[in-house]
Amino acid sequence: MAHRQSVTLVGFLLAAALALSGETATPANPFDQLSGDWKGGGIVIPANREPKKVSCRVTYKPAGSNISQNLHCTGNDYEINTSLKVTYKGGKIKGSWTESTYDANGLVTGTAKDNTVHALINGDKFSGRMSIKISEGAHSINIVQRDEKSGAYRLATSLSLRR
Repeated sequence: MAHRQSVTLVGFLLAAALALSGETATPANPFDQLSGDWKGGGIVIPANREPKKVSCRVTYKPAGSNISQNLHCTGNDYEINTSLKVTYKGGKIKGSWTESTYDANGLVTGTAKDNTVHALINGDKFSGRMSIKISEGAHSINIVQRDEKSGAYRLATSLSLRR
C-alpha cells in the first residue's frame, strides 16, 4: 500500500511539473502583470524646453487580448493625458493612442514579452519609441521622440511607477 501511495504521489508531482513546464512555454503577457492602478512620477522633456518634473497616475485594463492604458501626468506648468489601446497576440502588440491635452493621436506597434514592452509610436504630432520595463511591484516607462528633420531620437519621458 505504501508503494501505491508513493507511485500516486510521484504521478501527481510529475503531472504538476508537466503542467508548470507547459505554462512557461507560452509567451507571458506583460500587461497581465500591470493590471490595475499605479502612481509615481519622473520627468517629461518637451521639445526645445526645460525638463518638467511630473506626478503621474496610470491604469492598465487587460481584457483578454485587448489592453488599455490611461496615463495622466501633471507638473507645475505641464499636463499630459494619454490613452493607449492595443491588442496583444503571440508576443506582438498593435493599436492606437491619443493625447487629449495636445490633441495628438497615432498608431502603436511592437513586441511584448515577459517583463518588457517595446513599441514604435507614430502619429500626427509625435513619433518615437516607448519601452515599459516591469519589476516586482514597479515599472518604468521611457519614451524617446524622433526628430523629423535629423532622424535622431531624444529622451521625451522617463517615469517610475509603483502600486
